[in-house]
Amino acid sequence: MSNHSTANTSAANTSAANTGTESTRPVNVGLIGIGFMGWIHSLAYRRSKLANLAGFATQDPAKRTGDWRGIQGNFGPPGEVINTDGLQVFESLEQLVRCPSIDVVDICLPPHLHVDAAVLAMQHGKDVFIEKPVALTIDGCRKIEQTAKETGRIALVAHVLPYMGPFAYATELVQKGTFGRPIGGYFKRVISDPTWIPDFYDPNKVGGPLIDLHVHDLHWIQLLFGKPIATHAVGRMKDQVAKYVHVLYEFDSPEIAVASSSGVIDGPGRPFTHAFELHLERATLHFDFAAHSDQAETMPLKVITHDGQVLRPELPAADDIDAFQSEIDDMAQSVRSRQPAPRLCLSHALGAVELALNIQSQLARSS
Repeated sequence: MSNHSTANTSAANTSAANTGTESTRPVNVGLIGIGFMGWIHSLAYRRSKLANLAGFATQDPAKRTGDWRGIQGNFGPPGEVINTDGLQVFESLEQLVRCPSIDVVDICLPPHLHVDAAVLAMQHGKDVFIEKPVALTIDGCRKIEQTAKETGRIALVAHVLPYMGPFAYATELVQKGTFGRPIGGYFKRVISDPTWIPDFYDPNKVGGPLIDLHVHDLHWIQLLFGKPIATHAVGRMKDQVAKYVHVLYEFDSPEIAVASSSGVIDGPGRPFTHAFELHLERATLHFDFAAHSDQAETMPLKVITHDGQVLRPELPAADDIDAFQSEIDDMAQSVRSRQPAPRLCLSHALGAVELALNIQSQLARSS
């Protein structure tokens, strides 16, 4: 095990973006949190030419030897035995952040540990790439934001949804303005009870459906429309945590009409579904996907134009890891340029958590 005992607290220590020749090499990443998302990120690093998994930290002795076979989630391949040759392997984050060859710390720990890990890494001169949600509280989000300012480091948040097939296509179409600006839409994300996630409904550990699930759509809505000025929610609660919600959003422009549905249903036969209908000035985009216990069903992305055409875009072939590679490549480019990619920027991630907590408070007051 590598154990570097001297902390490097300079804000300009070893980032691949800071020196001329280093800017052409892959960004070196240290991974903390060897669970499901850490495993998925590690698979994406294998494909990336811009970011290199240089090391990882875990308290699990078996995982330190490369035995990741116990990892399994709701998509992607199960964990396997990995080759640790050439990797820096540590017992703790405290050891990892002292490693001078690490540029970025990728934080895939449980959500309640994100803030302390990000702050420690930035204080040791590392940029951070934080799995969503960035934090469980506004104070936690602000602490990360303030530490980034004080240390001069970049804090990026791994919201992968805008990198996924139909969502990526829609995001880019809005950015190009091909069919005018977005004026409304409906967004859906519903799962069955995720019994494989410990403490899912604990607001101090995972946060429940709003923080862990709906935060994806709250983040994407901001990318498309800007931040709402108000929300109006109705829904069901479970132990003072929102279980299922319908939300209406208000924006500065009265022309924008947006709604969403998200949460948990008691129907394990349909473990996951997500969908959107996005209204642009001159077209409507529609996509729907549902995984059922017997098979998955998809209503592919369509662009329905105002002149009567139904366009069916051919999206690039992709598997479960491709979107994660795209966000990791964006992370690496952000570190090199010192300009956060819009889809990964901290302000949008912070805004998504703030919206989720506001919706939760509305439901708690009305219950």
